[in-house]
Amino acid sequence: MPEDKNAPEKGRGLDEPRGFASPACSRHEVDPAYMGEGAPSSDVAVEAKAVEAAPAPERNARAKGQSSAEQMRRYTGPAILSYGFRPLFLLACLWAALAMGLWVVLLAGGQSLPTHFDPISWHVHEFLFGYLSAVMAGFLLTAVPNWTGRLPVTGRRLLVLVLAWVAGRLAVLFSAQIGASLTALVDLSFLALFGFVMAREIVAGKNWRNLKVLILVGLFLAGNGLFHLEAMGGASASQGIGARMGVGVAILLIMVIGGRIVPSFTRNWLARRPGVRMPAPFDRFDGISIGISAAALAIWCLRPDWAPLGWLLLAAGTLQSVRLARWAGDRTWAEPLVVILHLGYGFVPLGFFLTGLAALCPDFMTASAALHAWTAGAIGVMTLAVMTRASLGHVGRPLAATPGIQLIYALSVLAALARIASGVPGAPEFLLYGSAALWIGAFAAFVVIYGPLLMRPRGS
Repeated sequence: MPEDKNAPEKGRGLDEPRGFASPACSRHEVDPAYMGEGAPSSDVAVEAKAVEAAPAPERNARAKGQSSAEQMRRYTGPAILSYGFRPLFLLACLWAALAMGLWVVLLAGGQSLPTHFDPISWHVHEFLFGYLSAVMAGFLLTAVPNWTGRLPVTGRRLLVLVLAWVAGRLAVLFSAQIGASLTALVDLSFLALFGFVMAREIVAGKNWRNLKVLILVGLFLAGNGLFHLEAMGGASASQGIGARMGVGVAILLIMVIGGRIVPSFTRNWLARRPGVRMPAPFDRFDGISIGISAAALAIWCLRPDWAPLGWLLLAAGTLQSVRLARWAGDRTWAEPLVVILHLGYGFVPLGFFLTGLAALCPDFMTASAALHAWTAGAIGVMTLAVMTRASLGHVGRPLAATPGIQLIYALSVLAALARIASGVPGAPEFLLYGSAALWIGAFAAFVVIYGPLLMRPRGS
């Protein structure tokens, strides 16, 4: 059935990314990472369909002539609290830069932090369950309304979530003073509240197809809980199941969500250039590659010493490499907003390959170098790629990579590559500090460039 590419539509899942429609779509492109803010309300047919599909409170409001977009325009609170991506993207990047600065101080041996975590565990926790949890929540809080047809979480309710995240960062930082149990309770409250909000919206909107996202959020919360328990037990939580579980869920989310938006963005851009090869549509191969990769991640989380694991990881890396090659990224070098998504996703198969090599040939490849292909590479680069692009659409700016945005991309990729190289046996120490400086530069640049845009009303 023909589909209106410009229409925001209720009930689209991760496998139908075109539901994230931008108000600029009619002039530019359909942007699947655009998560519904300011969606056009002039299309009577689209609005009628939304009214019919929406839950009862939404139907009543729309029947009185108040579309979701119109109701959102009536929001009079601070712009920073008008959508989840605004405060959470900004705070996540600010924390990513500040926490890396603290990590460099710890590495230099000049200071210690008032936390009950050992230094490496604090570093791992804050970039995985601190930074990434905020980015994840910012993205999903803005996407869920478009899936369900319900209004987004704004104002005081959003402020409660933001303050819960901030409290978690402070609790972990000062956990030696407040105690490990209270620290865990405060830190876990953010993901628990976020999961509750997600569940309420999905159930109220009867958007059952996206319950799988809620399951992954629950697994991420469980990983964080295990991390705290392992730290309380006196072990180095950075080497435990909780940390691997968090990384595994993050990579699985990138494979699922990134595996939809990357080829979709690419297809939108290549469609303007007739005669070029288009990305392959999602098919059985994608499902098989995700399934095998998910199995490899699960075994890596639970049994990292399992003898055949290295070969399974190499197989998963091969499948993910073929999957990436099918998306025609080699034809997108002229558009930084698109090519950075391919580069970011490229760290997913690289992480599988290096983790497999570390398991099979530990003298050649260290587990630390392999892990950072996923953390600094796939997570760091992909989250910046999505945040920079999605934020542009939301704040009413053209989808164009300015020199400042291109600098963010260059610094993030170089930081990931330098960190991977620093973990190879015999690598010079300056690579480690250089990667940290590049990382700080990338996230500080996001704060400087996007901070004013995220704090101002749309289009101002």
